[in-house]
Amino acid sequence: MLLPPRIALASLPPTICSAILKKTAASKRGTLPRAADYAKSFRKDWARLSESGRFDMNRLKEAMLLLVANDGPLGPEWKDHPLTGGDWIGHRECHIGGDFLLAYKLIDDCKPGQVIFVRAGTHSELFG
Repeated sequence: MLLPPRIALASLPPTICSAILKKTAASKRGTLPRAADYAKSFRKDWARLSESGRFDMNRLKEAMLLLVANDGPLGPEWKDHPLTGGDWIGHRECHIGGDFLLAYKLIDDCKPGQVIFVRAGTHSELFG
């Protein structure tokens, strides 16, 4: 219930005021972030990409933080989708920008879950 700015909470009946201010038990508890792990191939990709200076590493970090912090999927701007071929079954990929990709695997069998960052690079570097 959104109140117009001129109405003060003190002027409302106690039942409405307490309903506005009371938090539910579920909202008091924040969701735990996923645990993050890094494949050896990802660590090598990170070093190579950082040295090249051709890619936006801050945008890559942003995607990684969203995957660790959020329980839901990434937004549509990331073009997040499952990979379906060969050794990539069970993995997901998101587009960091242009032909810059992040391949990862979500393991949600346990709480809070885990994200494993597998590879980062271009389509040809990852799949070609």
